[in-house]
Amino acid sequence: MRQTLINVYRLGVKELWSLWRDPMMLVLIAYVFTLGVYSAARAMPETLNKAVIAIVDEDRSPLSQRIASAFYAPQFAPPRMIDWSQMDAGMDAGDYTFVLVIPRNFQRDLLAGRAPQAQLNVDATRMSQAFSGSGYVQQIVMGEVTEFAQRYRGAATPPVELALRTRFNPALDKSWFGSLVQVINHITMLSIVLAGAALIREREHGTIEHLLVMPVTPAEIMLAKVWSMGLVVLLAGWFSITVVVQGLLHVPVAGSLPLFFTGAALCLFATTSMGIYMATLARNMPQFGMLMMLTIMPLELLSGGSTPRESMPELVQTIMLAAPTTHFVQLGQAILFRGAGLEVVWPQFAALGAIGAALFALSLQRFRKTIAQMA
Repeated sequence: MRQTLINVYRLGVKELWSLWRDPMMLVLIAYVFTLGVYSAARAMPETLNKAVIAIVDEDRSPLSQRIASAFYAPQFAPPRMIDWSQMDAGMDAGDYTFVLVIPRNFQRDLLAGRAPQAQLNVDATRMSQAFSGSGYVQQIVMGEVTEFAQRYRGAATPPVELALRTRFNPALDKSWFGSLVQVINHITMLSIVLAGAALIREREHGTIEHLLVMPVTPAEIMLAKVWSMGLVVLLAGWFSITVVVQGLLHVPVAGSLPLFFTGAALCLFATTSMGIYMATLARNMPQFGMLMMLTIMPLELLSGGSTPRESMPELVQTIMLAAPTTHFVQLGQAILFRGAGLEVVWPQFAALGAIGAALFALSLQRFRKTIAQMA
């Protein structure tokens, strides 16, 4: 046992030195856990931030001025007051995402009981802001018109008052969700990439033949790759959460980081084994990259990180219970978002341990077969 541990340790150190001499992998790790997390958190698809809006005010009434003053940060940039002749040219040039046209006699027709119409032009090529922003504009305009018509601010008291209390994210800041989910997804992706690339790199460089003549077993070789690549991903994930998520994005973490990274280590045991298995199927890095894309996309999209699992078909939910990412996303969201303890997430820990053991055994069997063919 002592010699096995020494072999696993020394082989793992060799893997770390091999990774250190691979600048492209180092750049990928640095980018994914820094700029990748930051940009994803700041550019969530449904986020409306500083949208450019222009207003053609042909009415020039107190109501039109009131509507124009209702658009403010952070959802909208300060409105640009333009003429009718500037609208089409500005839309064609992409200067405006929204152009609101308030026609003449808009306030007079409203007070006279008529149904005046305002026109909203939307640049739908900016999809992330067009769909959510048009709803915001309609709500703002209708709210100001209703309040003006009632001659006072505020709506009538409804018969039932609904008291809303937002937990875990009281400001409804979408960057909180986006940053932590990206860290969870990147931990999964990088562990598969690094473990698989380590095996393929040895095959391409011819060092796998050197290992075959050494007094080491396939299990020791696999364990070395698992702990070394898992350690790199854990350190990168810790740096991303503490420096990028908490430091730059100011996202609070509700739960225990040591508990989260313990669950991450169990997930890495499964995903690194998966990466090694995929590397035994691929002959080179391009093939491994194609195989990884076919694997990582379902793991990220169907594990509950992007969309709730409850909205998926029951068959998909059942199948994805065999994926380690499903349980990792559940425990990650429970710990980081809701501050859950071990008494809440222990089923996910047990599931990750069982899945990791099964994937390691399967990968070890395939790895032994591959080595036997090479020998």
